[in-house]
Amino acid sequence: MSEGAFDVLILVGRPASGKSEIIDFLTRTPPDERRRRFHLAELDVLDDFPMLWAWFEEDHILAERLGKPRLHTDAEGYFRYPYLWHLLIERLSLEYHKRLRDNAAYHACVTALIEFSRGGEHGGYVEAFSHLADDLLQRAGVVYVRVSFEESLRKNRRRFNPDRPDSILEHALPDEKLERLYRDDDWGAFSSGKDAGFLTLQSVRVPFVVFGNEGNLENIVGGDKLADVFDRLWVLYTSR
Repeated sequence: MSEGAFDVLILVGRPASGKSEIIDFLTRTPPDERRRRFHLAELDVLDDFPMLWAWFEEDHILAERLGKPRLHTDAEGYFRYPYLWHLLIERLSLEYHKRLRDNAAYHACVTALIEFSRGGEHGGYVEAFSHLADDLLQRAGVVYVRVSFEESLRKNRRRFNPDRPDSILEHALPDEKLERLYRDDDWGAFSSGKDAGFLTLQSVRVPFVVFGNEGNLENIVGGDKLADVFDRLWVLYTSR
């Protein structure tokens, strides 16, 4: 473990809830301040969006340029097989294990930040967290960024740049796809009744906090509210 820092931070929430903006802010925060205020070492971000987007690009090439069947998605951009959502989570665990394999001192100076969204259409957080490796969960704390579906829809529309659909900060979903995939969010049921801010996942006790982010992220991302959330998680993390 890096002194005073999380080994693994899992950041989840609806699309456009502010996760990517939080990561961007934390990445740009000076290292000493980031460790002091947010308990984060050097950040290694593991995000399933680039993996997912690569599948979209491959399917477009196969269908439009090579005249071959799509592998992952249908013509409307929905996954052909629901288990592909679980494959993405398994890939995140695999990428984490590669880091540990290649650097025995990985966590001496690095916090792995794992980011994803899940909705009821594809099993929600109950299903997604069941595909994260036990050794990863044993080192993890979780921040859920809470916004309503309406806020997710508003921010999703606002950030979209049609010239950069593959961009972490500027990608977006069509309204109908956001509605189908992410209107239903099971975080409340997933975390309800959990004891004192801990999830029990595959027999591993994982601390979590909720960051309410309704409204303009710009007003709070650099202020004390975000630091307070990480402080609360740190107390739980170090008491585990």
